Amino acid sequence: MSASDAAAALRVSRATLYAYVSRGYIRSQATAGSTRERQYSRDDVERLRRRAEERRNPDTAAAHALQWGLPILESAIALIDGSHLYYRGHEAVRLARERSIEEVASLVWCGSFASRFERKPGERLVDQGAPGGGTLPFVARAHRALAAASARDPMVSDVRPEAVAQCGWRILRLLTSLVVGKHRMAATIELSLARAWDIRAGGVDILRAALILCADHELNVSSFTARCVASAGSNPYAVVIAGLAALEGPRHGGAGARVESMLTSLRRTRDLRAAVDARLRRGERLEGFGHPLYRDGDPRATALFDLLRRQYATSTELRFVLDVTEAAAVASGDAPNLDFALASVARVLRLPDGAPLTLFALGRTIGWIGHAIEQYATGHLIRPRAKYVGPVPSPTAALQ
Repeated sequence: MSASDAAAALRVSRATLYAYVSRGYIRSQATAGSTRERQYSRDDVERLRRRAEERRNPDTAAAHALQWGLPILESAIALIDGSHLYYRGHEAVRLARERSIEEVASLVWCGSFASRFERKPGERLVDQGAPGGGTLPFVARAHRALAAASARDPMVSDVRPEAVAQCGWRILRLLTSLVVGKHRMAATIELSLARAWDIRAGGVDILRAALILCADHELNVSSFTARCVASAGSNPYAVVIAGLAALEGPRHGGAGARVESMLTSLRRTRDLRAAVDARLRRGERLEGFGHPLYRDGDPRATALFDLLRRQYATSTELRFVLDVTEAAAVASGDAPNLDFALASVARVLRLPDGAPLTLFALGRTIGWIGHAIEQYATGHLIRPRAKYVGPVPSPTAALQ
């Protein structure tokens, strides 16, 4: 933020703002191309503003703390600055273009790109012949496979950072093998998926980017759930099972199914803008548009659409989803978010039903393991208190 914007947000003078900086309350950095102007951390300014509100009305502040509000846990994994997403200081979009899934997992789990994990190209990790296995949705199969793997893993209770990182890589490959099915695992996660889904070369880069862009997003509901489970001392398999349970919800990663349904419906219409306008007039949402943490659009969606334009420029399905984004922008002013982008990737690459949630789950597993590593290191149990709003007990209730 600029000095004037920061001071206005805090309702203080510039002199007071500079005093906050000198005391270490607000971080600042030089503005690119200027030797005098500085920018001020939006997160720090927001934290101070929230603290002032808390002092004025503590009950209201507490009620909103868990709803896109006051930061409640420390994490060094993801930073959202309103326009960009960073993993440990590295822009996620750039990582999606330049780094491998293994390198990003290493960055999130170990703090650098250098770590290497167990790699066994060609293995089959899951017994695909288990009764009913092929008919269950991905998340249900994942729950069963993770529970079974946990029971077989002799190192399941080792929560040292390096052990959890190795376990995380085993979990990620295990989940990938559920998608691969009868095919053998390839050298990388994205190649394994491409082989199973019959994706040509250009699509492999898009799959890799999608998984990396899904890796983490601060304390979203599934990552917070994962941290709570890790804080209880549960093993990494249980952490991922819990994360999957939260992710599947229609207000989180399960939103991709609603986007898929909306796109299928809109694909049948002749007048797309009229159909979009009609949905809004009926009070229906445009699924997959807008995000409260990004002022100018979700950068993850922008990155995936850039890749789709580069690799599938002549695709009729790409033209269709771009037309939908244009119609939505005209009608509501909202830009597509990650849910819409994943559903668009699935349509353009002709992936099977449910693929958006599968990609989301595989990618976010990296973040869940990262949060588990951080939480194990604290040794703290996450246990907030509830503000009781029920009937007040009578003075004699305790004596009855």
